[in-house]
Amino acid sequence: MTYVFPPGKLPGVPVHGSELLFPVHRIYCVGRNYADHAREMGGNPLREPPFFFTKPADAVVPVTGENPVLLTYPSRTSQLHHEIELVVAVGVGGNNINPEQAARHVFGFAVGLDLTRRDLQEQAKSARRPWDTSKGFDYSAPISQLHPVEEFGNSNRSLKSGRIWLDVNGQRRQDGNLDGMIWSVGEVLAELSTYFELLPGDLVFTGTPSGVGELKPGDHIKGGVDGLDTLELKIQ
Repeated sequence: MTYVFPPGKLPGVPVHGSELLFPVHRIYCVGRNYADHAREMGGNPLREPPFFFTKPADAVVPVTGENPVLLTYPSRTSQLHHEIELVVAVGVGGNNINPEQAARHVFGFAVGLDLTRRDLQEQAKSARRPWDTSKGFDYSAPISQLHPVEEFGNSNRSLKSGRIWLDVNGQRRQDGNLDGMIWSVGEVLAELSTYFELLPGDLVFTGTPSGVGELKPGDHIKGGVDGLDTLELKIQ
């Protein structure tokens, strides 16, 4: 049996220190997982159950090398926003994962950018409609290379702390710490695994600190997480 047309190739994310690629299965994102970001978005900063949304696997844009990656400003929006995030790559799948054992399911970590058509998101919220067009558009998930958990040692396999930041045109926009997460990496994976069977190849964007803001054509973006890489992009 053959395909009606050749199947598309899903992106692979480079793995630090090797020639390997991490094959992307699904992309899950956690909404409002930092109290300061929840406040700036008009939400409740208290510890409520996390909620999730998704992006298609081919929204991934691997960002590696010394030169910034060029991204085209997306269509149907006049308010493209940046959200810098720690990304968790799942290496071992499972359902109903125990939070204390969640680190065993992690392959590695990366820096990701959850690009958002904010105007379309606000329209969807007002109409009580899904967020797909505001979050899951083409090239909306730039990501650095993955660093395997073995690089961090047993004491920090869940990356519980570390600076997370983003600059636009040399000006600091976001500056937080991973310890500001409302729900830890282990808790996020555990909760997510009650809704979906996690599988090797899944990427989980774990939320963004405060300071999200607008991007324009010509903007130069740099962002990172302590111990990981720096994302560098330019909007055209």
